[in-house]
Amino acid sequence: MGYEPGDEVSGFKLPNANGGGETSLEDVMTDVGAVVVFECNHCPYVVASVGRINAMAETCKAKGIGFVGINSNDPVMYENDSFEHMVKRADGGMPYAYLHDATQTVAHAYDAKRTPEFFLFDADDRLVYQGRMDDSPRNPNDVTTSELADAIDAMLSGGSIAVDYTESIGCSVKWKA
Repeated sequence: MGYEPGDEVSGFKLPNANGGGETSLEDVMTDVGAVVVFECNHCPYVVASVGRINAMAETCKAKGIGFVGINSNDPVMYENDSFEHMVKRADGGMPYAYLHDATQTVAHAYDAKRTPEFFLFDADDRLVYQGRMDDSPRNPNDVTTSELADAIDAMLSGGSIAVDYTESIGCSVKWKA
């Protein structure tokens, strides 16, 4: 079923294409919180958002919030989403860990539907926002909303998050047959 706002997240440990080794949720989570984004290499929505996703990761770092990307797509059907291609993308400049969910266990646990799709967790490891970063992942010139940034600001100020769920806009997660 995935997580609902208010649910506590359970941990994971996955191979990191950006630096090697394995990275766990505990490695990413700070005493402020963390953002987990499901993404991939081939989706045009992700490709068009890479600069903004990187900027969001830097913003989160500056605010003391952890940030991690997870690729759960089936690399057999989508070779560009293989671990080797993830490493190549990370080598091109990526300011956060980029994890490979080869079994798709984490994507199923989160009920991730699209790429990119963002999950914001607070200091108590509870989901406070799920959905899109903004309303125009393919064209930054058309952005009129900033749901993820708004949720982060509300979380940091101790206020309530006005919108805790939005439908993400992007490609579907490519599930294994």
